[in-house]
Amino acid sequence: MKLRLILLGVLSLALCAGAGWYIIHQAFDDSSASTAAAARLAPPPTVQTVNGETVVVLSPDAQRAGHIEVAPLAAVTSQSSIRADVTVIDLQPFFDLRSRLASARADIDTFTAQAASSRMQYESSRTLFADDRNISQKSLQAAHSSMQGDAAKLQSSRITLDGLEGTMRQQFGDALANAATAPTSTLFQRLQAGRSIVLRVTLPSRFGATPPEHIAVDTPNGGTMPAHRLSASLIADPAVQGTPWLYVADTALPANLRTSARVPTSNEAVSRLLIPEQAVVWYGGQTWAYVRTAHDRFTRRYVPAVNEGDHDFLVSAGFRAGDQIVTQGAQLLLSEEIRPQGIGTACKDPPECDD
Repeated sequence: MKLRLILLGVLSLALCAGAGWYIIHQAFDDSSASTAAAARLAPPPTVQTVNGETVVVLSPDAQRAGHIEVAPLAAVTSQSSIRADVTVIDLQPFFDLRSRLASARADIDTFTAQAASSRMQYESSRTLFADDRNISQKSLQAAHSSMQGDAAKLQSSRITLDGLEGTMRQQFGDALANAATAPTSTLFQRLQAGRSIVLRVTLPSRFGATPPEHIAVDTPNGGTMPAHRLSASLIADPAVQGTPWLYVADTALPANLRTSARVPTSNEAVSRLLIPEQAVVWYGGQTWAYVRTAHDRFTRRYVPAVNEGDHDFLVSAGFRAGDQIVTQGAQLLLSEEIRPQGIGTACKDPPECDD
């Protein structure tokens, strides 16, 4: 009896040990399977660091859904330039001054003829008076006074003309003064007809006495127009520091309009890369652009915040000709890059999880 009890106890212990081993082994198998399944279901990271650069990974399907478009960077040849302040000059005082100059010249012609006539009259009277006093001394004195009066009028008109010419050169420079005083001037005719305008361009003092002959002036409609140098301006814009110069442009713009111009700083043309304005995004107070380095990879690169093109960016470093630049969807890539990574969600559409 006692032996039977011992055998039953040993058998019970063996069965308990076997059951415990099975339960523990099954639990470890389930845990390993769950871990493997989770690893298979976890999506690959969308932001990676490769060779020190941050790379955004986006599948072609996601690119199509986000309307991401790329275009190759093209090299363009351009000159180094700076921006300068420009003001369209009101030419009405110029035309008024020119009319006064014409009137002063007419007065000189009139007084010159009168002075010549009165001198001849005086010489004739003096001859007659010397010839046995054929005229009275009073008549001779009257002829002399008339001659002196006409000579004084002529001198006064010449002083007036000199003053007007000085005012013209002071306010509008030598080129416009010469155009206003010339018998025929194509420049003056175009200005008078409203087909050309005069611009006061304030340049940095480093240009000295030889500023660029041609500049590109911004127009209100977002374009540019060429302008040709006339002469130095003796009148400066009190609101702008620099050296003023006068330029002429063959267009029509309102007087006193303020705009800007692109002024070349060198005659040597350099080759640079043109980045479209729509490809640039702002982040951290700086300008950036995304380059597609593989079919599903995008890298953000720094763009110097110097806009020298017509609302585009010209760069000489950080990019290469032919780089696939993102021209549409750069903001989407930036949002994906700065989005916190590794945050799971229990629903398909995260905004719906707020309820």
